Amino acid sequence: MKSRKFVLPVLSLTAVALFAYATFAGHPQRRQDIVDTAVGAGSFETLVTAVKAAGLVEALRGEGPLTVFAPTDEAFAALPDGTLEALLKDKDALGAILKYHVVPGRVLAKDVVKLDEAETLAGEKIRIEASSAGVKVNDSRVLKTDVLASNGVIHVIDKVLLPPEKKMTTREATMDLIRHAIRRGVPLYNHGRHDSCAAIYEVTAKSLMHFVADDMPEPIRAGLREAMDKAEHEHDASRRAWILRHGLDSVYRAMSEDI
Repeated sequence: MKSRKFVLPVLSLTAVALFAYATFAGHPQRRQDIVDTAVGAGSFETLVTAVKAAGLVEALRGEGPLTVFAPTDEAFAALPDGTLEALLKDKDALGAILKYHVVPGRVLAKDVVKLDEAETLAGEKIRIEASSAGVKVNDSRVLKTDVLASNGVIHVIDKVLLPPEKKMTTREATMDLIRHAIRRGVPLYNHGRHDSCAAIYEVTAKSLMHFVADDMPEPIRAGLREAMDKAEHEHDASRRAWILRHGLDSVYRAMSEDI
């Protein structure tokens, strides 16, 4: 009888233990997504800040899978002075750089070493070089691999990857120069600084005539030259700014239609 008194409790405890194990085994702890994994690591604070500033949090929390080459905080700190601060204020440029660190698919370390290159979400390719010394991505060194997340994998790198500069055609460079001038000139004009606005437009027009005039159709070149001549003889700063602006707008329209 004494043995029975002990057998029942022992069997009961065993059953509970087996049930608990089965329950736990059937519901393993869920991995965090790429963003939360980076946050939890504690060494990607700058990267997480940049991802938030670029509006890419939801994209990196999506279904994926994605592979992220994640620069450490030290990698961001090694950028030239003022670079990070400027990027955090330029959402488009920041987004392009961050997307250059992301490759579609779950590319584990065993797969990375078989690649020479990989296309990123930025549309540009990164170079991959595996050797006895380790793995390099462009000029960065892979410090740690296969940090697994629910929607992909993270590989830790020691430098920020910068996409190659795109070479602009003359037409693209012309349009970009005019857009830049207008972005700078409009706020000045609206705040009553007509002279400063006119000066920016004048410098832009002269630059176009000096560097790209030969690539402009003759009617457009003649129209810009006429606008510059009119502005030179106009003493009212507001009217001078508008004359030059109309000249630049004509060039921009012509370049747009020619694409």
